Amino acid sequence: MQKPSEVIMYSLKPIRSQEDYKASLKEIEHLFEAPQGTPEFDRLEILVTLVEAYENKHEPIVMPDPIEAILYYLESRGLTQQHLEAVIGSHDRAIEILNRKAPLTLEIIRQLNQKLGISAQVLIQPYTLAY
Repeated sequence: MQKPSEVIMYSLKPIRSQEDYKASLKEIEHLFEAPQGTPEFDRLEILVTLVEAYENKHEPIVMPDPIEAILYYLESRGLTQQHLEAVIGSHDRAIEILNRKAPLTLEIIRQLNQKLGISAQVLIQPYTLAY
């Protein structure tokens, strides 16, 4: 691996194609350990900004399904269904929501956001119920 000072400095330009994107990622890899305050570090920051802009335009992140987000949140933090029930206030209601038999209400969304920290933006997304 090249040291940051050994990287060949090409002129910066917008990322317009997949080839430009891949080349930018490769250069970021080479510059990743550049010391802060150096021209290489400045270049790294600029390239990261350009890559993020390209990704946001061409590969936007899709919001997750609200129920999948709840399940992921519980699992990733080692929480159980009982934790969800405590937030929602009812065992039966928690089961209905997880089984897509009942929708998330505004009050439940607020509780999940405030008590568990799940993004309200994720929870308000439309999803399919299984009536």
